[in-house]
Order: sequence, then structure tokens, then C-alpha cells
Amino acid sequence: MTDIMNATDIAFPHLGLYLKNVPKSIMIGNFSIAFYGIIISCGIVLGFCMAAWYGAKYGLDKELYWDLSIYGVVGGILGARIYYVVFAWDYYKEDLLSIFNIRQGGLAIYGGVIAAFTVVYFFSKVKKISPLLMFDSLAFGFPVGQLIGRWGNFTNREAFGDYTDSLFAMRLPIEAVRNREITDRMWEHVGEGINYIQVHPTFLYESLWNVGLLTTLVLLYKKKKFDGEIALWYLGGYGAGRLWIEALRTDQLHIGSTNIAVSQCVAAGCILIACILEVVIRVKKKARNQT
Repeated sequence: MTDIMNATDIAFPHLGLYLKNVPKSIMIGNFSIAFYGIIISCGIVLGFCMAAWYGAKYGLDKELYWDLSIYGVVGGILGARIYYVVFAWDYYKEDLLSIFNIRQGGLAIYGGVIAAFTVVYFFSKVKKISPLLMFDSLAFGFPVGQLIGRWGNFTNREAFGDYTDSLFAMRLPIEAVRNREITDRMWEHVGEGINYIQVHPTFLYESLWNVGLLTTLVLLYKKKKFDGEIALWYLGGYGAGRLWIEALRTDQLHIGSTNIAVSQCVAAGCILIACILEVVIRVKKKARNQT
């Protein structure tokens, strides 16, 4: 493969893939629409479809999910953006108007998930339905939305990891990425006449992880012992994947001036909470059945 890449090209050298002119957006008339937004929107819609399908299996009205989608999407996007901005404040404080520009990325999935779960809880209370059943059904929708949505990071040339020469190594032209996300290790492998970096495609790792997580939930959903258990499996399973994938990324959000990645802390917390609740609830349920 060539050592000189065009600004819009993306390559996977060890897979023999060289993608030319991968666009970030499309033009409709005089208006530019980012693929990032299109892909995330598709993920959200398909995620709600999956959640509604499983909700019907739990005896919930499918129409509830389309009512929920209005509040859930708005709340999820706001939560994802607020989470990102709070932990990247040093970048945004110099240009406050850029906070409202999400076309270039900057949505933290954990912020969206936390906000979405909060919206679902209050929505369920207002509608007088079980929040736990809603959480269980949505646990099937979240991996769908995430495995699709991560490809928005691909078109945006973001959310990648540090240098690698592994099978899935991805090459991106230097001018196509944000300079602050290029590490010293990457620069060490940019020789004379080379205009690209070679990195871990962490968006791909997370997308594939969500495929596996969704498959696991589908295979195990009839084995749940209590309402809310599917949601716990999702939280623990997604947290496990995010814990190691986040360690590879170069755009980590850190706690204050430390080198502690926020998402890794949240991921570890999700795993811990899911495991503790799983054990406690099962033990209590078993004890009740024995009395």
C-alpha cells in the first residue's frame, strides 16, 4: 500500500483494504448532513425497534416505545453531550459556542445511557408500568444502537486507539484527525514520506463486542430469574467490553488533572453494581422460595 494517502482515504493494510474517498457528509442542496448524525439516528431507530419487539414479549404495548422515543432520544443526546463537555471542559471553555456543535462528534455513550435510564424510570412511573420490564426490553435495544452508532466514529475518523501493527490496524491520514489525539508513539512510526497514522480501530472493537453482547442476551433472555436481570447483564457485559477498549483509546476523558479515564471508572462501577445486585437479588429470591 502507498505511503501517501489522500485526506479522505482509510486503509486496513493487513486486511488488504484500501477505501478511497470515504466521505464525512453528504450534500442535499446547499446543506451538509454529517454521516455521523445519520448513522447514530439509524442506530437509535433500530434500537427502539428491537426494544419494542422484546417489550411486546413481556406484555408491554409497542406504542409506549414510540412515545418514549421522543423523550429518550432528546434526554440521551443531552446526557451524552453534557457528560462529554463536563470532562472535556478545558477544550470547550475557550469556545462556548462549540458546545452546541455535535456534528463533529463529542457524544459520550455512558452519558447517554445514564440519561436514558433516568428518563425511562420516570416515564414508566408516569405510565404506571414496570420500570424493570422496560429496562429489560431496552437492554436489547442499547447494543443495537451502539453497534451501529459506533460506525459514526469511523466516518468521523475519531475514537481510535494508539499505534498498532495488529491484524485490524487502521491507517488514517494525519490531516483527517484531531492533532490532540495523536500520541508520541504514533509520531514515532510516522517516517519520512508517510502522511498517515496507524491505529487500533476501537470503534470496530466496540461494535463487534456489542454484536457478541446482543447475541448473548438473545440466547439467555428466557433464563432470567427476575425482572431487571437482563438490564444487569447488559450493564455488566457492556462495562466489561468498555473497560479494556477504553484503555486503548487516545481521546479518553479524564477525571480532573489525573490520568484516570472516566469511562473506565464508570465501566468498572457498572460491572461491580451488576454483579452485586445479581448475587443479592438471587440469594434473596432463593431464600423467599425456601420459606
